[in-house]
Amino acid sequence: MYIKGHYIVSACALLFFQHALATGMDCTKAANAVENTICANKGLYELDTQMGSVYRTLMNAASPAQVELKRSQRQWLKVRNECVEDVACLDQHYRERLLALHVQWVDVVAYQPDDVDKQVMEDLQQRIQDLSKDNPEFALERALDSMAFDSSTTSFPGDSGEDEQSLFPKTIPQDVTKDEWKALKASDISDAAESGQTSYTLMDMDGDGQRDLIVETYSGGTGMFSYTQTYRRSEGRFISRTSGPAHESDSLFYTNERGANQSVNWIKARGKIYLAYRNGSYGVDQVFLLNPLKINNKVPTLTVRYGYQLTVPHTQYLEDGTTAFELEPALQKVLAKALIKVNADEALETGQQKTPICPIPPSVKDSDDYYSFGASYYAIEPVADMPVVIANECFIARLINWYGSYSDKDGLFALLTLRKPGSEDQERSYSVNGRRHITQVSTSIGKAEGGAENF
Repeated sequence: MYIKGHYIVSACALLFFQHALATGMDCTKAANAVENTICANKGLYELDTQMGSVYRTLMNAASPAQVELKRSQRQWLKVRNECVEDVACLDQHYRERLLALHVQWVDVVAYQPDDVDKQVMEDLQQRIQDLSKDNPEFALERALDSMAFDSSTTSFPGDSGEDEQSLFPKTIPQDVTKDEWKALKASDISDAAESGQTSYTLMDMDGDGQRDLIVETYSGGTGMFSYTQTYRRSEGRFISRTSGPAHESDSLFYTNERGANQSVNWIKARGKIYLAYRNGSYGVDQVFLLNPLKINNKVPTLTVRYGYQLTVPHTQYLEDGTTAFELEPALQKVLAKALIKVNADEALETGQQKTPICPIPPSVKDSDDYYSFGASYYAIEPVADMPVVIANECFIARLINWYGSYSDKDGLFALLTLRKPGSEDQERSYSVNGRRHITQVSTSIGKAEGGAENF
C-alpha cells in the first residue's frame, strides 16, 4: 500500500505471512550452521515458520506452477545458506522471499476481470462521453449516479469502548435479522472494530439474496484515513474477501480526507455490483471498478482527462477568507499571463528544473533557490512552477490545487503563490479558478492506485 511517499506492507500481506502458526523446523535435527543460527534466534525461527506455512499455502493454490515454485525455493535456500551465521543477512533474505511469494500468491488467487467487467467499463466510458456533450464539467459524476442502485441496507454503529474506540455491538441492532446476528457473532469480527470509530452495513453485494457485510473504520492520523473492509456471507458466517476468518482481513480501499481527492460510488451494471473508486488529481480522474468481495489486483479502469480555462478573479480574499480586496488591473493581467502555458496544457515542472526560473544575479553564490519554488505541504498538489515578472522584478510562482477537487459553484479552486528568490519577504498568494471540460476518456485493465492499491 502506498500512502504519501511511504510503502506499507498491506494487512493482507502480513496475514499471508502469518497465515497459520505452523510448526517450524525441528531444531533437534539442525544439521548445519545456518539451521543452528535460525534455531538460536527467535525472530529467525518465526520467519522460518512463516516461510513453511506460506510455501505450503502457495503450493496448494498454484498447481500449474508447482514445478517452478519448487525450483525457485531450492535456489533461494542455496542463497540463504550463504549467510551462514549472519543473522541480519538471514533476516533480509527471509523477508525478501516472503514478499516475493506474496506477489505470486496474489497472482494466483486475485480476481481476473471477465468479459462482463470489460463491457461494463466500456458502457461507462460511452455514457461519460455522451453526457459530456451537454455537461462537460460533471459528466463523470452524472454517469456514476445514473448507474447507482437501490439495495436493502441496514447500518449500525459500534459500541463505545475505551479511548474513544468502537467495539462490535453486544446486542442485536435494529433491523438486523436473527439469522444475520447469529452469523455475525459466529464470525468473531470484534477485532476488526478496535481501531477508531467503526460502523457496519449489511448489503447484498453479490446478488445471492443474502446480505454481506461492510465495515468502515476511521483511524485518523495525519491524513484522517477511513478504511472499508468487506465480508461475504457464506452459510452461517461472514468470510473476509481474502478467504480467512472475518477478523483476518485487509481493507478493500481507504479514503484520505486530507491530502487526496477520493470518493466511492456503488453501481450496478449488467447484473453485477461494483464499487467505483475514484482517485482524482489536477487534470485527471481515475475510476477503478472494484469487485467488492474479491481480491483485486488488476481492475477495469477509466481515465477521464480534463482541460481547464484558468482565470484570476478580480476580487481576492486575505488568508482569513472573509476580508476582500480588489486586484489592480495591471497585476491581474500579469498573473493571468503567467497561467497561459498552464491553460494551454503545456507540461511545466514543479521540481528542480534544469534551467533557472528567474535570472540569477552575478552576486549570488547559492543559486538553488532560483530553480524551483521549493517544497510543498503534503495536503496540496503542486501543478506548475513559472516566472512572474512584476515591476521588472522576477518572482517564482507555483500553481497549487487540492488534487482536482471541483464544485459547481467555484469549479476548480487553486492558488498562485509567489516568492522572491533570494529574499526573506513573505510569500503572496492569489486565488485562481478554473472551469473544466473533458478532453479524453480512456479505458484499461491494470493495477489500482491511491487508496485502492492494496497489492
